[in-house]
Amino acid sequence: MPSTVPLQAGSQHSTLVMLALLVAFALIHSGGASLRAWGEERIGARLWRLLFAGVSIPSAVVVVGYFLAHRYDGLRLWNLQDRPWVVPLVWTGTAISFLFLYPATYNLLEIPAILQPRVRLYATGIIRVSRHPQAVGQVLWCATHLLWIGTSFMLVTCVGLIGHHLFAIWNGDRRLRNRFGAAFEELKASTSVLPFVAVFDGRQKLVASEFLRPSQLGIAIAVAVFWWAHRWIGLAATSFSRTALAHWLG
Repeated sequence: MPSTVPLQAGSQHSTLVMLALLVAFALIHSGGASLRAWGEERIGARLWRLLFAGVSIPSAVVVVGYFLAHRYDGLRLWNLQDRPWVVPLVWTGTAISFLFLYPATYNLLEIPAILQPRVRLYATGIIRVSRHPQAVGQVLWCATHLLWIGTSFMLVTCVGLIGHHLFAIWNGDRRLRNRFGAAFEELKASTSVLPFVAVFDGRQKLVASEFLRPSQLGIAIAVAVFWWAHRWIGLAATSFSRTALAHWLG
């Protein structure tokens, strides 16, 4: 179950640092995605993917590590951790968010460029539910963790994460429109950003077999591992803080 950690003596400084890290990550991640076509023309798809991953992944690790170390900073806006309904709600919502954050349409071997990276239009599986599943998953993850942690630091973090993903919705549609033209417009007309809207109004029909993939089992295993690993979050956060402090002080 999520670990209950006493409120740390946070400061406005850590909140501002977190916001700056989120802005930097957004510039690296969304900026790199926007420059993909330009970069691939000049150095090739594989080398561009390795360059992008080599910058984007470390920046994400820094953001996650800093978040873990400071998640209880700032003002405590509410504390519902002693309510019996909170734990199952947070874990259920988090598990569902992972189904959106890591959809089965990803080609995992393209991330390290083992396979040739390609931009595709997807219209099956989780895309029938939402055209931008990562944004939906991020909003749901933020909602559940903000409910659990309840600090001003967490609130600012969620605002930054959700703001980045709202921009990514617009930017992603723009890039796909520029690359695929009419084919993307057809996909957009038959899908929705908000979950299940296209299903409810008849533009989409869910196909159960599209969700029965080995990657979904991987997601379920990942959720179980994260559930088990939450007991070590405090130790990991302390270790990150000490390592980062030692590095920054030289």
